[in-house]
Amino acid sequence: MIDRLRKVNDVKIYSVLDSEFKPYGRIVNGYDFSGLVEYMKESTPIPEQGNIYVASVPELEKFSVKDEVEDVLYGGMPVQIGYCNGRNSTYNGFEYHKGSEINVAVTPFMLVLGHVWEIEDNKFYVGNEKVFFIPEGTAIEMYETTLHLSPCKVTDAGFKGIVILPRGTNTPLDNKHQNGDQESVLLLQRNKWVLSHKDREPLMKQGAFPGLIGENKELHY
Repeated sequence: MIDRLRKVNDVKIYSVLDSEFKPYGRIVNGYDFSGLVEYMKESTPIPEQGNIYVASVPELEKFSVKDEVEDVLYGGMPVQIGYCNGRNSTYNGFEYHKGSEINVAVTPFMLVLGHVWEIEDNKFYVGNEKVFFIPEGTAIEMYETTLHLSPCKVTDAGFKGIVILPRGTNTPLDNKHQNGDQESVLLLQRNKWVLSHKDREPLMKQGAFPGLIGENKELHY
């Protein structure tokens, strides 16, 4: 599949199995996510248009792997397990969190990634990113310094992905305000800092800062 993706896109497509992924994250092994994957396949929809993101799904959080993820992968910190399913194919913007994010590819998909240190004056310029293919069944950790957003589909059917984050991430803020810290302009939800492309209407309507500069590129398959 990755060979086809490389042929039909005008940006280089890497694999998360390549060494180029190391500054962004790592492959996660040693955890049994099979129950989560089976639930996702049987019980979660792919919308006809756009994406659906659910931060915390009680049914997913009942699996015993959640305890192991909290105890070992997050060092005793509480997590939430949710999902992102959809049909997205464009860059749209970037987000980052203070804490790693775990993605489990229920289906294969692509991710567009950058680094927080590539943000200049709350702007990230298209051309500094890298695009990675994540094979079905692969679990990855993206470090907190990794810019990312929704996956991009690699088939007509769309994508499904499990999302594990520190508990409370991507939920409404109780006290949203800006101060003298330049980064405060990017804070959109709890533990969620966002740079949106100006043409990404859903993010802009939420009040995201238009910080992704350049073409809102579409990835093909």
